[in-house]
Amino acid sequence: VQLVESGGGLVHPGGSLRLSCVVSGFRFDDFAMTWVRQAPGKELEWVSGINWEGEDKHYPDSPDSVKERFIISRDNAKNTLYLQMNALKSEDTAVYYCAKCPLAYFRDYLMCTTRGQGTQVTVSS
Repeated sequence: VQLVESGGGLVHPGGSLRLSCVVSGFRFDDFAMTWVRQAPGKELEWVSGINWEGEDKHYPDSPDSVKERFIISRDNAKNTLYLQMNALKSEDTAVYYCAKCPLAYFRDYLMCTTRGQGTQVTVSS
């Protein structure tokens, strides 16, 4: 099983990035997928999740959620998961990981522990 994230980098506040996660070693369209992130000195934070076919998308409901700014999607034909990040803020600075969930429909996204190596996103002026 391999998950390889890419697309991170340095961006100014208000900018956009699109992260990609190419997977191999398992049948991609059998599993829900998720993005999580970890900022320096902070705990792992769930960012978004998507079911096997891409129709059910989930984001945190917290007041400062990324829900209005980030979009998760997937292309099962390409074995690729995406995260479109818009209106980036300094607090979005973190290492972003994609992760494979254990089932096609799955909501306990922090339990999706098969992760890639991550890609660094830095939002700074």
